Amino acid sequence: MAEGQAAATRILFVGDVVGGIGRRTLLESLGPLRERYAPTFVVVNAENVAGGLGITPKIADELLAAGVDVITLGNHTYRHREVYPYLDSETRIIRPANFPASNPGRGHTIVEAAGMRVAVINLSGQMHLQVERNPFTAIDELLGSLAGAADAFVVDFHAELTSEKVAMGWYLDGRVTAVVGTHTHVPTADARVLPGGTAYITDVGMTGPRGGVIGVKREQAIESLLTQMPVRFETSEDDPWLMGVLVSCSRPMRADSIEQVLLPARTAP
Repeated sequence: MAEGQAAATRILFVGDVVGGIGRRTLLESLGPLRERYAPTFVVVNAENVAGGLGITPKIADELLAAGVDVITLGNHTYRHREVYPYLDSETRIIRPANFPASNPGRGHTIVEAAGMRVAVINLSGQMHLQVERNPFTAIDELLGSLAGAADAFVVDFHAELTSEKVAMGWYLDGRVTAVVGTHTHVPTADARVLPGGTAYITDVGMTGPRGGVIGVKREQAIESLLTQMPVRFETSEDDPWLMGVLVSCSRPMRADSIEQVLLPARTAP
């Protein structure tokens, strides 16, 4: 990390972007967010951005052109076959590192700005999700191979269980700059810097329709739960919010603070 850049090292991580409403909320909010927080890097989980499931090259290009530095994904990575070659060719989009190595895409990337190198790593939980490798052993191997390659490491842990996410935070405390949880679409209230200097939150939440049920029209979700019958889900448009966190760091591999960013779409600062 170059001397004098510490104060400018601010990583904005935006949680699961859901459907067109989430994409519009993100794009409309990026300018005001830059003015308010002056982030050095912007990382966005966009695994639900294409109609609520997966991502396409066209949408990914739109997000990158808007100034997103890195796109992370999750269990819906391979929903759209057209994105497979794109995952191999575009270094700024990553999928979980503990997927099979032969699958399209990569599990990490390194971006540089303001004299700082930030490695972003994508992991998937192993509980109730399909992975090839245990995320704990997978991150050990990856961090070993990347030793000295970056000044800060941000891990997007896309996982179902809060217990698995909390365990990963403690496991990586002092070894990475931040562990941020995604996937459940519901923001948690436990953002903090752990004793070893790692910023942590169990789930950053969802950028999309808070008025639905984790992104789905609420009447459809309720009908499914009431009847136990198949229901065609559609993305809600009700009450869109942007949800994320801002991580600040002034020393290699250590976070100074983590701040939740929860903004209703129509009242962005």
